[in-house]
Amino acid sequence: MSDEHDLVVPNGELSFPSFLPDATFGFVRSIGADDLARCGVQAIVMNVFHLMQRPGSSVIEALGGLHGFSGWHGPIITDSGGFQAYSLIRRNPKLGSITNKGILFRPGGSSHKVLLTPEKSLRLQLRYGTDIAICLDDCTHVDDPYQKQQESVARTLSWARRCKAEFDQIVRQRNKKLGPRPLLIAVIQGGGSRELRRECAEALLATGFDGFGYGGYPLDGKGDLLVDMLKLTRDLVPARFPMIALGVGQPGNVVQCARLGYDLFDSSMPTRDARQGRLYVSEAKEGLVFSYLYVQDERHTRKQEPLQPGCDCLTCTNYSLAYLHHLFRVKDALYYRLASNHNLRFMTRLMERLRRERP
Repeated sequence: MSDEHDLVVPNGELSFPSFLPDATFGFVRSIGADDLARCGVQAIVMNVFHLMQRPGSSVIEALGGLHGFSGWHGPIITDSGGFQAYSLIRRNPKLGSITNKGILFRPGGSSHKVLLTPEKSLRLQLRYGTDIAICLDDCTHVDDPYQKQQESVARTLSWARRCKAEFDQIVRQRNKKLGPRPLLIAVIQGGGSRELRRECAEALLATGFDGFGYGGYPLDGKGDLLVDMLKLTRDLVPARFPMIALGVGQPGNVVQCARLGYDLFDSSMPTRDARQGRLYVSEAKEGLVFSYLYVQDERHTRKQEPLQPGCDCLTCTNYSLAYLHHLFRVKDALYYRLASNHNLRFMTRLMERLRRERP
């Protein structure tokens, strides 16, 4: 810890709250590391489940780990693949299976099977040079039946303990003079059950981790934020432990979770929205009330003003809304870069405002 930052990790420092763009395959779509730094992004999230398949571990390690490979030299958080197993395998069992041993899957739908165990996921994350590793977990949807939530919690706790044992062994073997060690985050599952959330949180706290994540899809079947369950889960963890609201990226949802005490947020939503023509603008003086500007609308054809007056991003300080409209309509790649820059800078400016709210 330091006086000016809330978290110190091997490759930098983080101030809370902080929004982390998803660089799932080792990059944030349409923009480079220099753009991310210019936007004020403090850290990014990559995914070991995908990276171990493409480009593969040997390539990543040969090129200096994720930092050397991607050109991003700030903090990197690596996700373990629990959510990917949920989204891919649970919806299409032909792609693999989830057992107490780990996640068995066929890369790219091939006939070759790979078993991703908690130990292997953790080893790969550390070999890739992560700053913050996330334990492999068994993800569920809030509407899954109680028995499935029970199984998820039991498996998540078992996997977390195995990750912790592997992590401790690797850290002990490393040279202590190398500087701050990576951190290890465990994920709290339990679906919509207050009882299971409490059971999972208490067991993980007793095991001992550097921080925790809200596990499971953070929205209900209607797409509404699970505010009550998010609040309960945050309240179950002492404030001294940082918490990440995994998958929360819509600006209004980020504000709600930050005010519940969550410190980190990761999502691909801002850049995905940007590519699809949905851009973020603020209508309130303090920037905490939001609306969406749809760049393809004909009414923007001749607008000389920037997308968001007062925004200091690369896009708003150099280009008109009419120009963005034109780029989008002709499907030029420059549009994706400029739009993504704006939405990410919107999110980092939002984080700056939320930090001022904290005592």
